[in-house]
Amino acid sequence: MKISKSAALAAATVAAGLTLGASATPAAAQCGRASWYALHSRTASGERMNPSALTAAHRTLPFGTRLKVTNQRNGKSVVVRINDRGPFVRGRVLDLSRAAAREIGMIGSGHAPVCAARV
Repeated sequence: MKISKSAALAAATVAAGLTLGASATPAAAQCGRASWYALHSRTASGERMNPSALTAAHRTLPFGTRLKVTNQRNGKSVVVRINDRGPFVRGRVLDLSRAAAREIGMIGSGHAPVCAARV
């Protein structure tokens, strides 16, 4: 049985016991699709959206939470701070700022498979 590179990365992340939840007990990292956005409006946290900042939107994590986001296609990662709510597209787990998307090499495609874990 052949295991894909992305499945192996996800399994390694789970095995490391990384967590996204608020509890202190280790749990699996959250994996799924991420997209990026570059607006200049206010975020749900009240701050102005800055496409040059390393920030992201997540549906439920508290504002200020720091996540290490890894692009499963190329292994590049970036640490972002949650400052907005979203994404509101089914199947996506994060919306990244333009700068964060550039760091992990997903500007051209607009979206990528990622795993995110609390830092």
